[in-house]
Amino acid sequence: MEHKTAARLVIQSCDNDLPGVFGHGRVLLLQGIAREHSLNRAAKSMGIAYSKAWRIINEAEGQLGCKLIERDGARGSTLTPAGERAVAVYEGLQAEINQAIATKANDLIASIKE
Repeated sequence: MEHKTAARLVIQSCDNDLPGVFGHGRVLLLQGIAREHSLNRAAKSMGIAYSKAWRIINEAEGQLGCKLIERDGARGSTLTPAGERAVAVYEGLQAEINQAIATKANDLIASIKE
């Protein structure tokens, strides 16, 4: 029997005492922006205030040193190429971590039962 296990990846600066630079919540917000073409609608879909969503994006951009979204006035917002790459790389790393944890957790359970 395979057990469900999960971990959430948070990429954090080693040089500064900062909150997580890039993690699951920020990825969900960026995915929402990509889907909705709007920071406001992405924030609403997550149940967070627009001002908080803006703060999250601004902090991530400042800490990563690149723009993650592009605002186009009434047309809304889209991910920049850097934003798209950040989401894709995060998703890949998260998938690898989930697979490694699942394998190790199953190995642990199997060794206990021996």
